[in-house]
Amino acid sequence: MSSYGNSVRVTEARRVAIFGGTHGNEMSGVTLVNLWMKNSAEIQRKRVETKPFITNPKAVEKCTRYVDTDLNRAFTPENLSATGGDDLPYEVQRAQEINKIFGPKGSPEAYDVIFDLHNTTSNMGCTLILESSKDHFNLQMMNYIKKAIAPASCLVLLNEHPLLKYSTSRSVAKHPVGLEVGPQPQGVLRSNIFEAMRVILKHALDFIELFNEGMEFPPCTVQVFRVLERIDYPRDANRNIIAMVHPNLQDCDWEPLNPGDPMFQTFDGKTIRYQGTGTVYPTFINEAAYYEKQQAFTTTRREALVASAIRKV
Repeated sequence: MSSYGNSVRVTEARRVAIFGGTHGNEMSGVTLVNLWMKNSAEIQRKRVETKPFITNPKAVEKCTRYVDTDLNRAFTPENLSATGGDDLPYEVQRAQEINKIFGPKGSPEAYDVIFDLHNTTSNMGCTLILESSKDHFNLQMMNYIKKAIAPASCLVLLNEHPLLKYSTSRSVAKHPVGLEVGPQPQGVLRSNIFEAMRVILKHALDFIELFNEGMEFPPCTVQVFRVLERIDYPRDANRNIIAMVHPNLQDCDWEPLNPGDPMFQTFDGKTIRYQGTGTVYPTFINEAAYYEKQQAFTTTRREALVASAIRKV
């Protein structure tokens, strides 16, 4: 009998994957997954089969974000059902292969949990990415991780905006979890970032083991930052960038940005101020990989989500 009257029943998470190299120049995930592919003892838990996997090997070999197109935006229904074989972009072919191994996406046969490991050049620290506010299993896991690593910080980014769906590689799983750790330059391995990622994965796998063994997790409240919109750099009529992230905003991920605060600085030194109607919390500030995506930063709002008690079916 459950101790919590309104607990959500969740199937055991028996099949777990850890993805590294979705972006081939984000070195913490690449290095950890390669390490675990040689010796997986560190990531094995009772009642759990954990599979480390390099998602984009050609990009890893070239130490570049991708070869033809961004793999972490490639898992759309159109791409996963596309025909054309070797004529398709490499990452679309790879998405189809990954979907066959770990999916099919949206099916009962899909993997239970996929952790997708990323680095950011932004000053975001440790960030867990949640794709659904209704995923009580993931909310409980993230609450467990946050408590386990305290007083160190691990924030939660909720990517649930209806117009900003990313079709991520992890979305193949029933419970997709993104992990961003930074700041770290592309193609570089920093020991503190590497260890922070490793510790978070340890606690995530510990949570899954405890859940599978029958531990019930009581209701909890998790503070998240909900994605609102992407803010582009100021541009001229030819779409050339004409301003930089303002020094007052640079490296201030997760700190409040209020109406009237400096946001950009033009090349001749003029300040462009934030014109929004209320306080937001920017993140992915000046991310190197997002220049091609016309994104200077993402705005979020802070809110509290209540996770129901969970226990296994």
